[in-house]
Amino acid sequence: MKDFKTILFATDFSENSEYAFGYALAMARKYQALLAIVHVINEPVDLKGFYVPHISFESLEEEIEEGARKMMEKFCVMHLEDFENYQTFILPGIPFDEIIKKARELSADLIIMGTQGRSGLDHVLFGSTAEKVVRKSPVPVMTVRVPN
Repeated sequence: MKDFKTILFATDFSENSEYAFGYALAMARKYQALLAIVHVINEPVDLKGFYVPHISFESLEEEIEEGARKMMEKFCVMHLEDFENYQTFILPGIPFDEIIKKARELSADLIIMGTQGRSGLDHVLFGSTAEKVVRKSPVPVMTVRVPN
């Protein structure tokens, strides 16, 4: 079986992501791999042409990024107390695109992420970041779904 030197774990901090993280951490431990934990801040809709009183879009973006950093810190404190071989990344952009870019940049051997298992109209309207990563990534992808 292939050795994994770098495993990228993509998280949106949801219950599904937390469940999938158990697999990512177990594999990182087993292969003594670097665990790269990535959260992508979905680029906000461009509202700069609209007048909204008392809101600075620059400060809004900064607040969103600061909130994501705090969530990442909390996530790491809760789940990585005895594992030190990891790096965290907070990236702005389109989630599937940024996940693939970071995997390439890090020469990741595997991407692990949770999936929500949407179906029907919900899936058609919103799609799936995990599905897009699976379809477009040159790096192998493991998706983990929370059991029902």
